[in-house]
Amino acid sequence: MGCCSGRCTLAFICGMQLVSVLERQVIDFLGYQWAPILINFLHIIVVILGLFGTIQFRPRYVTGYAAWLVVWMTWNVFIICFYLEVGDLSRDSDLVLTFNLSMHRSWWMENGPGCRVTPITPPPSWAPEDHRYISISGCLMDFQFIEVAHSSLQILLALITTKAYSFSNWCCFCAVDFIGGFDSYGYQGPQKTSHLQLQPMYM
Repeated sequence: MGCCSGRCTLAFICGMQLVSVLERQVIDFLGYQWAPILINFLHIIVVILGLFGTIQFRPRYVTGYAAWLVVWMTWNVFIICFYLEVGDLSRDSDLVLTFNLSMHRSWWMENGPGCRVTPITPPPSWAPEDHRYISISGCLMDFQFIEVAHSSLQILLALITTKAYSFSNWCCFCAVDFIGGFDSYGYQGPQKTSHLQLQPMYM
């Protein structure tokens, strides 16, 4: 029963991870942030494989998912530092999140809660012709703090998932291993015994 409830808990947490990262993927697509799009896509695949490994008792899948969670948390820590401009990082850089393929812009910059976007006309002479020049005001929360909140949520979900694996699923894997679930030779049928007894013969 404990093993079943542990797997159900893990499935629920993985579902929350999938929903949250899909929402983040859509937001990053709208902001043309190619590096986060790539990392999010990999995370979606690995979460699905981790869930499959948990349900089917595949330790390699679970171990791979646990290793990926370390990379995922590291990436989200970097995103937090990027938007808070820790050290020499600058959130105005286009190289880090878009590979210099497009202008970096968080979708929340214009669409955050309470934000009012006002086009400025005529645009300044230095503004690119294919971009509009706008003024943003009235935001209840700056876009960088929304991005930080998203990354913090991902780190929290990853930590909860790690705890769920360590306290419930590994004991389930050990239990299955103990009864021979992972051992192809764990169970052998009873050997047929002959009912005929050989007796010595004297001549």
